[in-house]
Amino acid sequence: MPTHDLDAIDLRILAALQEDARLTNQDLADRVGLSPSPCLRRVRRLEQEGFIRAYRAVLDREAVGLGLTVFVDIKVEKHSRENAAALQANLAAMPEVVACHMVSGTADFIVEIVVANLKAYERLLTEKLLTLPMVGDIRSNVALTRVKSDAALPLADPREKPSAAKAERVT
Repeated sequence: MPTHDLDAIDLRILAALQEDARLTNQDLADRVGLSPSPCLRRVRRLEQEGFIRAYRAVLDREAVGLGLTVFVDIKVEKHSRENAAALQANLAAMPEVVACHMVSGTADFIVEIVVANLKAYERLLTEKLLTLPMVGDIRSNVALTRVKSDAALPLADPREKPSAAKAERVT
């Protein structure tokens, strides 16, 4: 796992902030074993170098009225860079799209959409997605239960060697 010059303290800082981005600098410093000034310098460096992109609250989807999650497979019509780029731009502009990935396989894109209910998804599908000229095919998969989402990234100390059991599974 490449860590781009992150040491064990940087990784502890990132892990702590993924768990609770509202930690005070003093609390963060205590958690990672630094005094406040060097801790703040490291956080600022991690922000400036792009390791920390943003701070935000993770909302409860149902509590804010967005109880339906749909995973949509989209195939691009007449494959071309222009069509793919146009589709990406259109999807990125839709607030209902909370994640979008270009993928290999039967679909060209997998899109995670969050809306209030099935009627709202039907409107989005018929009024926005199906009207895009670069869309060739759409397959929708409605999420029944969210098992895991918004998880922290699995950070590891770059100096740690994988255990023998892990190495055996990888090979």
